[in-house]
Amino acid sequence: MTPRLVFVPAGQCDATGQSSRRVRGRPGDVNARRHIYACRFRDRTSRVPLSKASQRNPLSGSPHPPSAKTAPLRLALGGAFALAAAMGIGRFVYTPILPFMAEGIPLSAANAGLIASANFLGYLVGALAGSLGGLPGSQRSWFLSALLASAVTTIAMGLTDHLAVFLLLRFFGGVASAFVLVFASALVLEQLAMTGRAGLSALHFAGVGSGIALSAILVAVLGGNGFSWQELWFASGLTTLGLLIAITWLVPRPRKEFGSIETPDTQSGRKSGRYSGDLLRLVIAYGLFGFGYVITTTFISVITRQTPELNEAEAVVWLAVGLSAAPSIYVWNRLSGRYGPTRAFAAACLAEAVGVGLSVTADTPALIIVAAALVGGTFVAISALGLIEARRLTTGDPRQALGIMTASFGLGQVVGPWFAGLLHEMTGDFQAPSFAAAISLVVAAGLVLMRTKTVLKESPRPVVPDWDSLRAQLLSEGKADLVDAIETLRAEGGKIDAIRQLRKNGYLDGPEN
Repeated sequence: MTPRLVFVPAGQCDATGQSSRRVRGRPGDVNARRHIYACRFRDRTSRVPLSKASQRNPLSGSPHPPSAKTAPLRLALGGAFALAAAMGIGRFVYTPILPFMAEGIPLSAANAGLIASANFLGYLVGALAGSLGGLPGSQRSWFLSALLASAVTTIAMGLTDHLAVFLLLRFFGGVASAFVLVFASALVLEQLAMTGRAGLSALHFAGVGSGIALSAILVAVLGGNGFSWQELWFASGLTTLGLLIAITWLVPRPRKEFGSIETPDTQSGRKSGRYSGDLLRLVIAYGLFGFGYVITTTFISVITRQTPELNEAEAVVWLAVGLSAAPSIYVWNRLSGRYGPTRAFAAACLAEAVGVGLSVTADTPALIIVAAALVGGTFVAISALGLIEARRLTTGDPRQALGIMTASFGLGQVVGPWFAGLLHEMTGDFQAPSFAAAISLVVAAGLVLMRTKTVLKESPRPVVPDWDSLRAQLLSEGKADLVDAIETLRAEGGKIDAIRQLRKNGYLDGPEN
């Protein structure tokens, strides 16, 4: 049933605890002269979506901007464009351009790995700095400025051939891409959750894979027509600028009523809790994953070019990574909802290990494309699954755990390309570093499956948590399907089945059955 909009005098609340604000009508409107007041929901303990009725203009009946029907899709599309620009192009376009740079400069494998590591070091610094808060100015200003910086550093890569300048540009490009990711979460994901459309987060994260696919097509077409490596960087940066123009319109300045509401915990500051064995193992596994995926995603185009049997697949191998990455968040979220986030994380790591190993053993174009699809179809999803699981396992302030996870992941990313480049100089190929990466992914899967059977006594999480708070958390994590399933079970009186479903998905301690 459609929720009813209640009108009360300003400064008062209705029986549901809704606070009110005054709404002015159009000149000449009879209702405007009678001082109509509309209630706005402001739950102080959790983020709850506004009802569709409460988002409508009480005078005209039309939706307030942003529209409940169009604004969430517009925001998700803007977020996807932003991740395509900053991550798919700004962060990962180096991979398809690298073979052209290696031949045109020339560039050794060791230096190529060092340049990649500089970018990932910048990403680590940017992710940690952006998540600390306290930055002056609005989030949207930082968001758009970071996108502009990503475009500028990308274009500037084509203006030099000096290693030191490459390192600086890729470092600052990494900082910019991390800032875009951090502020996109605040501007897009939180608003999607508050409007009850958290399921659109899959479209938002599809931007990473879509950007990779776009960069693959761009480099393949231009490179195939004789463009130099410098011109490939110019074209990539200009593409980012074009996306920035669209993003500026698609992601408007957030309205106050759609802003996040601090919980009592965040207002007073939560104390740090003791980290469980499960969380510590997850942190290590996340670092191993960072090391395991980054070698292949950095050098797969070079591997394809250097292997005569695979040359004809060079134009499509990076495209396969992107096309597989685009829907991966949606697919693995469904698998996580069915089998639990821990099993999904482990399964994705094992699938990626197969892809990493296959990337250096494939002897046909079809096999290298399969390897690319396995890597592309898992690495974005593992990133999200790991952070979701860390948030669930945290007994204290989740920001501390997420910061440690980011540091572990970033360290693995920084070490991976540098390590692979050095081993390539020693052995002449990428087999040894790729096998090391595959082993690290298998170890990561094993670590997260070593579940602790006992619950820490100091854990504040109750056996059956408050549903409103848990519902808000699930929506913020893009688990709209799970929320619908639980609410259906609750409505039908199946509370025990609902608890079992939550346990199965890792949101309650105890056996799954």
